[in-house]
Amino acid sequence: MIKWGIIGCGNVTEAKSGPAFSKVPDSNLVAVMRRDAALAEDYARRHNVPKYYSDASKLINDPEINAVYVATPPGSHAEYAIRSIKAGKPVYIEKPMAVNFAECEEINRVSEKYGVPVFVAYYRRALPGFLKVKKLIENGAVGKVRLVQLQLFKPPDKEEKSGQLSWRVNPEISGGGHFFDLASHQLDYLDYVFGPVLSIKSQVLNQAGLYKAEDFISAEFTFGNNIACVGSWSFGISDVCTRDSIEIFGDKGMIRFSTFTFEPIMLENDLGRSEYINERPEHVQYNLIEQIVKALSGKGEAASTGISGARTSRVMDEVVREYYKK
Repeated sequence: MIKWGIIGCGNVTEAKSGPAFSKVPDSNLVAVMRRDAALAEDYARRHNVPKYYSDASKLINDPEINAVYVATPPGSHAEYAIRSIKAGKPVYIEKPMAVNFAECEEINRVSEKYGVPVFVAYYRRALPGFLKVKKLIENGAVGKVRLVQLQLFKPPDKEEKSGQLSWRVNPEISGGGHFFDLASHQLDYLDYVFGPVLSIKSQVLNQAGLYKAEDFISAEFTFGNNIACVGSWSFGISDVCTRDSIEIFGDKGMIRFSTFTFEPIMLENDLGRSEYINERPEHVQYNLIEQIVKALSGKGEAASTGISGARTSRVMDEVVREYYKK
């Protein structure tokens, strides 16, 4: 039985991940930690978790816990992950894996030294709709892939417009702006489908002036087999400009799908037009957590590891490198 402890039981754990730890077979959530003891107690009560802590060390050193989920903002991922690894406990880390690639490398170095595995919450690697897209490509539904085109446009929220900024746009905590929080899912999924990015060119700007982090990114990537990718991300535009689209073009057809809105998957090729459901599970991390539990139980492998998660952080770091040199 894998007995989990969560460090940082915030919003992401309420439905996306937290309940899945006790719903997956051979898995149970036994403790949560939050610096605010009252909030930790409230979470434990609402989710029927036996124990709660306000001190991460007590959770990490709890002898009943044999795996740790680090769900704090990225700025503390490396600290808590490394402490858990040194305690002999496998870690599942929220994405992005850490605040930068260097911290990811350190986590993986310690993981290798202590022989303790690391997993990262890039859960689209285990969701049925995203696996369907991968299978369609592998089965030649669009022929040889030539181009991937991404668009993610999201307007600023009310808090940002009023100057009430979240940690997600504080680079010291998040690594960058919304690009690090959201595009990381897209870039990691493309890594899963096409392999590592081989080359990167980018333009990074702050257009709206609401915070110091980047809010516009345009980037060109090259994958193996001469697959080109062009992406654009804007977080300072109007509501009417909202976009969430990934299009994959081949010499025999194309696939269109969304990353966050779970729109139906559209395939067009010589055989006509097909539509596939891209279902959003009740707990979107369930499938990946199930893989991780099986991996830790010696019954399988998990698709998202510290090695793959670090590759995504390397790409993001390279995209914004010149911007943060200023």
